[in-house]
Amino acid sequence: MPAFVDIHDVTHVYAGAEDGAPAVQDLNIKVMEGEFAAVVGPSGCGKSTLMKLATGLQFPAKGTVIVDGREVGAPVKIAGMAFQNPTMLPWRTTLQNLLLPLEVVQPHRSRLRSNRAEYVAKAEALLEQVGLKGQGSKYPWQLSGGMQQRASLCRALIHEPKLLMLDEPFGALDAFTREELWCVIRDLHAAQRFTVVLVTHDLREAVFLADRIFCMSSRPGRIIAEREVDLPRPRDLEVTYTQPFMDIVHELRAHIAHARVAA
Repeated sequence: MPAFVDIHDVTHVYAGAEDGAPAVQDLNIKVMEGEFAAVVGPSGCGKSTLMKLATGLQFPAKGTVIVDGREVGAPVKIAGMAFQNPTMLPWRTTLQNLLLPLEVVQPHRSRLRSNRAEYVAKAEALLEQVGLKGQGSKYPWQLSGGMQQRASLCRALIHEPKLLMLDEPFGALDAFTREELWCVIRDLHAAQRFTVVLVTHDLREAVFLADRIFCMSSRPGRIIAEREVDLPRPRDLEVTYTQPFMDIVHELRAHIAHARVAA
């Protein structure tokens, strides 16, 4: 079966890079449809570059990026994205922020005006699913950081993307809120089975959420280890205190420590 996301022998150099050094080099990743993949590695290893390549925000100097059977040559419309900063527009209500992608992405853009009630109902259902029932009329500044991030996840999913890209989405939150949101994204993925690529520095987060974890080297980034997470699903937070869970975390930490020394 072909991979849903296939990054093959990719090298990428940013225009204007002072030393001309690549951000990633000979990068290879395959993620299957419906899989939850995580990418970890040292700071500056090219994790965010990988995200940009997979979504068509950057194009490789060498190699190919294929998503859903098509080589990426433009922004990928079947992808939703969520970042560490929720970037909610402060002059729009939470509900209006959720509907924003529908104003841009076809075929929803053409249908939004005539089917607005349907889309509003869908947005409100998503908000309820992540614990924000009744919060759609509030502005972002009226929400806590964790609530804003929940809304950001809803916004990334409102147009029913086949691919969800998560770039450190929980990194700025306190530990308890972060773990709550792990469970939110776990449940959303279990219910909808979209493909996920999560970039994170948090090894516990990667092991709790992912089916498979890719570990990158220091810059220029490439994959130095791939680890299947064989912990049974559904997972609850108690699993993070078990020895098999911690063994995987320590194994990944050793790979990253080695990558730092090798740099």
